[in-house]
Amino acid sequence: MTDMDAPLVTPCNIRICEVTCDSFRIVWDMTPEDTARATHFFIDLSRKESKDPNRFKHRDVPTKLVAKAVPLPMAVRGHWFLSPRTEYCVAVQTAIRQPDGDYLVSEWSQVVEFCTGDYAMEHLQQLHDKAKGSAGRLLKFSVFYRNQHPDYFDHVRKECGGLMHPALKDSSGSHGSPVNGKLRGVFFSCNTEFDTGLPPRDSPYGPLRFQVPAGVLLNPNIRLYFADFYCMYTAYHYVVLVLAPAGSEGDAFCGPRLPRLDLASNPFLTYTAPQQLGQGPEYRHASDVILEVLFTEPVHLDQGSVEQISGHHQLMSLTTADAKKDPSCKVCNISVGR
Repeated sequence: MTDMDAPLVTPCNIRICEVTCDSFRIVWDMTPEDTARATHFFIDLSRKESKDPNRFKHRDVPTKLVAKAVPLPMAVRGHWFLSPRTEYCVAVQTAIRQPDGDYLVSEWSQVVEFCTGDYAMEHLQQLHDKAKGSAGRLLKFSVFYRNQHPDYFDHVRKECGGLMHPALKDSSGSHGSPVNGKLRGVFFSCNTEFDTGLPPRDSPYGPLRFQVPAGVLLNPNIRLYFADFYCMYTAYHYVVLVLAPAGSEGDAFCGPRLPRLDLASNPFLTYTAPQQLGQGPEYRHASDVILEVLFTEPVHLDQGSVEQISGHHQLMSLTTADAKKDPSCKVCNISVGR
């Protein structure tokens, strides 16, 4: 048996590093002899939820990626449509390409697991740029509002001293948004109807509406961040924004993760300081997207008012609670995942 015919040692001590939302590097231990002989690496990647115990049943053929041998760690990017925040299983083989085109291969390594990351700032900027094209013109508004059922407001009054406390952001929208499941806030809307300039009469979230003057949440002491852009198999799109008081815990979370927007000049939500003595500030919202505004601090009911809406509240098809983003929409998806 020649050196070239000697069995390859099974790769061991697999390590995953430099993981992003759509790439990773992989490295493993090889003998000096195998390092010199190997011409190719076979990488088999699958989502963790695959329960097939015979994942590598074709043990002598590459099942996913065949790559020429390179110095380790090896970068893996673009060979699969990796999704953000997704758990994967990976195993490797080393191989020597024979003159007849066949491969002499090692045994598959042990399977290791890892999880991809959130969208990076560059990916959120891509989402922001797409959202900008759908925002439409800016319309004046005067209040932020939040609809809920009577039980919610009863609980706030009796158990929370009138304070609406921030809750953890759910998983609705883009899977890779850094705020999902990590940032706490109180959700508000600010969109108005074209004909009245007032909040819509209907809501899928409840028959009671808390309204607060816009200046309570949007003022020069507040920092504004872009967090997401998505749709739910519908023609209209949602933009998620975060309002965080400067220097707050929410601000510290958002600063390194989300694009910060200029309060006075952005496509979605603006505050314009009074231009003349006696004038008040001006507030505007984008007309062609539905804004979901996450305020990162508690809000007291005494800062606004709770009233019954004049329309219906059974529009449950419009609720975005844990709603999944349409992965086929060309308007709001970027190439790194959903």
